[in-house]
Amino acid sequence: MEEKLDIITIGESLIELSTPYSLTNAECLNKYYGGDTLTTAITALKLGSKAGYISRIGMDCFKDYLLESWQEAGLDISHVKPQKGINGIYMLALGQDCSEKQLYLYRKKTAATNLSIEDISPEYIKNSSIIYTTGITQSLSISARETIKYVFKLAKENNVITAYDPNYQSLIWSEEEAKEAFEDIAENTDILFLNIKHDTKVLSDLSSVDNIIKRLWDKGISTVIVKTDAEKGYYVGSSGKVEFIKFYNEEKVDDTGAGDCFNGGVLHGISAGMSPFKAVHLGAITAGLQVQGIGAIKSIPEREEVYRIFKGQND
Repeated sequence: MEEKLDIITIGESLIELSTPYSLTNAECLNKYYGGDTLTTAITALKLGSKAGYISRIGMDCFKDYLLESWQEAGLDISHVKPQKGINGIYMLALGQDCSEKQLYLYRKKTAATNLSIEDISPEYIKNSSIIYTTGITQSLSISARETIKYVFKLAKENNVITAYDPNYQSLIWSEEEAKEAFEDIAENTDILFLNIKHDTKVLSDLSSVDNIIKRLWDKGISTVIVKTDAEKGYYVGSSGKVEFIKFYNEEKVDDTGAGDCFNGGVLHGISAGMSPFKAVHLGAITAGLQVQGIGAIKSIPEREEVYRIFKGQND
């Protein structure tokens, strides 16, 4: 039997090319890797979870770099399938004094768009504690959307916790497509992450956070976490009550991947036995430290720093 994993995420990886300058003036770009579900997996891993990743990657010049980097980090990549094709790329430029952020994304017809049910091992899913994905993964292709629907149903039937973030972006697909994709998996979702600015208007016609949470509870989603920039914190609805938890830090250098990093911190906390409320507190600290660096994954903080602050605030 395969080793039991705390968290498995499903999605696409991307090559990250970043600079603290503008792309016009930059003489070189720093290479790393990113992707929303990958950022979540690596965050949970760095905090102490056993994490796995399901994806397809292209057999281009970046393949060996990606696989070797993930193996070195300790990520289980036994269900990452290399295939002919390319990997997506995004270029991140922060501009003068990190205040003029530019993000350029190239992800059409990549290997990840071929993600299919054939890539899913039922035993791998059953032998995990939490399965996590996003609307970004569903948007890759029809086969990717069918795969996520299959995985969530399989997980639910086997008492594996399912977690989902719509991560809605209008450049990727329409609001109607995002709504339909959410409905595919809503009845089999246990934990839902929402950004009040981008996601709640897509999934609900309500404006009140309390009403949004209660409606999603009625759908059978037991834990709902809503991020709100205006109020600088997170609403957490679980076990019939709602609590508000403030951002750990309001100052930032680069917020690329911050929401995905937050999700990783929360899922790590839940897999470690914390209540959703404590787990969100841990996630807030993790994301608050991550935004002090540049890039999605290379700025994820170490476990020792996160837990030192977390324990200090909970003693």
